[in-house]
Amino acid sequence: MKKIILLSILCTLTLIAYSQDDSWRDESRDKFSKKECISGNCENGQGTFVYENGDKYVGEFKDGERAGRGTFTWISGNEYVGEFKDGWRTGRGTYTYDNGNEYVGEFKENERTGRGTFSFANGDKYVGEFKDGWRTGRGTFTWVSGNKYVGEFKDGKINGRGTFTWISGTEYVGEYKEGKRNGRGTMTYADGTIEKGLWENGKFLGE
Repeated sequence: MKKIILLSILCTLTLIAYSQDDSWRDESRDKFSKKECISGNCENGQGTFVYENGDKYVGEFKDGERAGRGTFTWISGNEYVGEFKDGWRTGRGTYTYDNGNEYVGEFKENERTGRGTFSFANGDKYVGEFKDGWRTGRGTFTWVSGNKYVGEFKDGKINGRGTFTWISGTEYVGEYKEGKRNGRGTMTYADGTIEKGLWENGKFLGE
């Protein structure tokens, strides 16, 4: 029984640690202060524009705004390659972070919105839906350890119904709230022990 309780605690800690992680949030959605067009046509055509803080955009312009395909490079080392509209990252693109993280998918007004894949530098990966930069909707989060969650997310956290499978063979199927097991669900441990019923803040309450 002690082994089961310990495993349950570790499962809860794992959910909290990753479901609340927002370190991969996008940079500011604000537009950038302009400096100068150093080559090409930065009004209607292809050009290279350097911004006041040293950031650089190389790509297509329309009416003086980033529009079409292009590459935006931040002085921080982050880089976006993809589609723009009215000056915003809108459409499909790849955003590579200076820490090794990478997002490939859909954007709307500079935020990850739609379907996409976020790959963490440590090997973790999320594939699914985003809204306003957060994991929101249905998706699959796979940890490099082999653990996996398939289900619903909201504002970057595991929220709603889903299935969490641990590499040990333990599996939970049920409801979550704010990254913790809350509501009705079934935990089937690797040794065959089953806890089915109500959960609150990651703890099993009973039938």
